[in-house]
Amino acid sequence: MRAFWRAFSRNRLAIVGGVIVTCLALLAIMAPAIAPWDPNRPDVRKILDPPSGRHLLGTDQLGRDVLSRMLFGARVSLAVGFVSVGIAATIGILLGSAAGYHGGAVDASIMRVVDLMLVFPRFFLLLAVLAFLKPSIWTIMAVIGLTGWMGVARLVRAEFLALKEREFVVWSQSIGASASRIIWRHILPNAMAPVLVAMTLGIPAAILTESGLSFLGLGVQPPMTSLGNMVGYGREYLTRAPWIMLCPAATIVLTTLAISIIGDWLRDKLDPTLK
Repeated sequence: MRAFWRAFSRNRLAIVGGVIVTCLALLAIMAPAIAPWDPNRPDVRKILDPPSGRHLLGTDQLGRDVLSRMLFGARVSLAVGFVSVGIAATIGILLGSAAGYHGGAVDASIMRVVDLMLVFPRFFLLLAVLAFLKPSIWTIMAVIGLTGWMGVARLVRAEFLALKEREFVVWSQSIGASASRIIWRHILPNAMAPVLVAMTLGIPAAILTESGLSFLGLGVQPPMTSLGNMVGYGREYLTRAPWIMLCPAATIVLTTLAISIIGDWLRDKLDPTLK
């Protein structure tokens, strides 16, 4: 960890990205305590008010405080990003480990499932699934996670194929170690570096996917707010009240950019093919 922090502190761009992500995460976590107004409370006397000392980022078409809604919307967007990537990584690691270690029929079966999932464009697959399910934050997390594990599975499988022929694995097999012990104690820890990079780069993609679904009205439903549906509602008032759309859109761009910067730095440091 000391060496990791030393390398991280030398990259100013990565530090900026880390500070931005940390600040956004803290603001999202503390949203109930620091939000100046109730995010769902309308005020007909303050409809489309511009930014002021009372409402720092103005109000929306119902008189709700934009800053308060952004704080709560960031909680939803970040939660969807991290949880959905966690679901996808868990499924991808389990299936990729089984395919790479056992090979044969197990490998062929899992890879055919991966190929089948990759045939369908992910966004249209999400639309098709959500057409039969009631949109909610838990549904969005599960659907994005269940449709995004294929890349992690292929990456883990490739690492396992390369590592299972190494001497320490052959030695473990020769002394009678079980397959589960070899996978979890010996091979997987050595294969996690590129997986961590893929997970970090997958979080911005998940956030953008949720924002796109919410923009189309298929994501998080009112009264719950997310940055995506704020942008969707604000597009109708872009000329009259641009702050309704531009503030959450800028937050989405800033969040995904900061996480992507950290992911790129991790890839440069952890991917042995780039050294």
